[in-house]
Order: sequence, then structure tokens, then C-alpha cells
Amino acid sequence: MARETLPSLARRSALAGRTVLVTGASGAFGSATLQVLRYLGANAIGIDRKPGDGVLACDVTDDDQVAAVVGEATSQLGGRLDTLIHYAGIGPAVDVGRPPDAETREALDVNLLGTWRVTAAAMPALLRTRGRVIITASLLAVVTMPFTAAYTVSKRALTAYADVLRLEYGTHLSVTTVYPGYVDTAIHDRSRAAGVALDGLVPAEQVRDTVMTVVAAAAAPRAPRDAASTAPGTAALRLARHAPGLVDRAVAARAGRLARSDAFSGAALAAGLRDRHTWAPVERTPEKKTAKEHQS
Repeated sequence: MARETLPSLARRSALAGRTVLVTGASGAFGSATLQVLRYLGANAIGIDRKPGDGVLACDVTDDDQVAAVVGEATSQLGGRLDTLIHYAGIGPAVDVGRPPDAETREALDVNLLGTWRVTAAAMPALLRTRGRVIITASLLAVVTMPFTAAYTVSKRALTAYADVLRLEYGTHLSVTTVYPGYVDTAIHDRSRAAGVALDGLVPAEQVRDTVMTVVAAAAAPRAPRDAASTAPGTAALRLARHAPGLVDRAVAARAGRLARSDAFSGAALAAGLRDRHTWAPVERTPEKKTAKEHQS
């Protein structure tokens, strides 16, 4: 997908008059996307746990609330919905060797099932306009890192959801999956609190990279199937798909180096990983044979 700019989108009035619903609209991506959409002439409204100007309060894990708020948002958009953009998500840090906990279940409920709920609630309106759904996954869906299991599993499942949605409803709506890389936003607060944040450990992208990728996908005459937010992200996505074993080995080597460094020093969650990468087996010296063993 060609890289769009605000001037290029504005010049062709690509989104003027379009109606758009944005989830996670009070977050870094969502709030910036609403601003860009409105600047480009779209009639855009958001939903989020934290309400605000043009953002309706909605918990995407609550079935009844989703149905009611999506209905209200669509009504405020004049009963028409052209595009649904998904950002709502959380990123807890967990140890994949431990049983799934409340944070793991919350990640699945928000990231995967929240997207599913909102899309289902918006489906009648989207089908009437032969609309567009843009689902924000993550490069972590294809390139894994330590302690991201809950987030990674939810985002990889989200890509599968997008694929099936495209398969079953692709005759009447388009579906784009966007793959941002690491962006310094509040979604990393939990991993920072646990001492296992990826700050400075992986290449960073900017909020604007994801926002412009999503807005360009919404404006494209033909919706792209998949889109990474940057050129390096596109390369990583392609490599992960065509050479997953190579990516696995590279990431495993990287994880080992991180475990042996002081990257996660002091983090209780990382203790097991450090032990597994720094523990050296003790060589056993040959034991003296007993008289009976000599006779055998």
C-alpha cells in the first residue's frame, strides 16, 4: 500500500462525508485517528471505557453495553456506518509457563472478543453500506517476545478472526488487518510495572505511523488485506510469514541475550527465564565402582 500523507488524502477528499466508528478512542491511536478523520471531513465517533468529547462510554467486554452503545453511535452517525476501526486493547505481562490468570483472560476478552462483539453489533449497519472493517493486530502476532503471551495469543487469534470475517462476509464488506510494531503508549504500562517492558529493546515506531496506515487503509479505493505501519515492519511481517523458523531462531537468540543481560534485572516475572538461560549443569565425576560391580 502506497504511503499516504495528510495533504494527499485531503486533496482527493478521500474520507469526506464518510461515517466512522473507532474503538479504544481515548487511547493514543484512537484519539489521534479521530482528529485526523475529522480533519479530513469524516463524521467520526469513538467508544472507550473512558468517555470524552465525541467518545461514548463503552466496555467492550460487556455484551449488552456494546449492543446499546454501538446502536447509539450509529444513530448519532445518521444511521449509516461506512468504516469500523478497532484499537481497543490491553497488554499484560505474563509467564506462559504458569496457568492463565485474570489478566490473561482479560486480554483475550478485550483484544479478541471485544473486537468480535463490536463488529457483530455493527454488522447490520456495515452490510447496508458494504462497509470496511480495520482490525489493529500487532507485529507481536507473528514475531514473539518474552512475557507477551497473553497479548500475542490474543493478537494472533485476532488475525485469524479477521481472516474468517473476510472469508464469510467478504462479498459485502472489506477487512484490513494492520500490524503496528512497538509504539510507546500506555498499553505498555503493565509490562513496565512488572519490570519487563520492551522499551529500548526492540525497534520503535511512532503513533503517527500506525494512525496514517489505518487512515490510508480506510481511504484506499481497494482495501489492503494486510498492512504494517512502517517499511521495516512490512519486511518483518513478510519474513515471519515466509521464513518462520528463521524468525523463531533469531528471536530465541535475542531472548537468551536479554535474559543473560540486566534488561530484566529485579523483575520477579523474569526470574525463571534468567535461570533457564544462565543455569549450567554440574559435571558429575565418575563414581567408584563397588566390589560387586567389578565382579559383574
